[in-house]
Amino acid sequence: MSFLLILFVPKNRIREAHLSFLFKQVITWLFGLLVVERNLITYPYRLFFRKANKSSFTFEYFVYPAMCTLFNLHYPENKNAVFKFCHYFLYSGVITGFEAIAVRYTDLINYKKWTWYWSLITMWFTFYLSRIYHRWFFKDKLNRSIVE
Repeated sequence: MSFLLILFVPKNRIREAHLSFLFKQVITWLFGLLVVERNLITYPYRLFFRKANKSSFTFEYFVYPAMCTLFNLHYPENKNAVFKFCHYFLYSGVITGFEAIAVRYTDLINYKKWTWYWSLITMWFTFYLSRIYHRWFFKDKLNRSIVE
């Protein structure tokens, strides 16, 4: 993810990237803790903060926010609804696909009272929330670029 961020975040949009990253961390902290504390998902093997937090630190606080950064920076703002739907589906679907593989073939994630489609729905929803926030925060910049 670090390599992808270096490669796909333009220097003139680092401020936007930083905001998207931090906002997604806030959202995933809330939803991630809610899901693990209600015992819907467990993470039997965690590399960081094993005793401090039951959620997956690597995914919740780095991988997912980094994906959200790329999602917001490369959002097809001036395209039609089909492109926008595909953008949401691509990002949510790729993460859900990797999660489903991890559930099936590794001990990194165990679904207790959870399924892949709940992951897809919650990821779609959190991408939507971050998109709304991003548009609101940078509304002057978006309006200026549309006019020019």
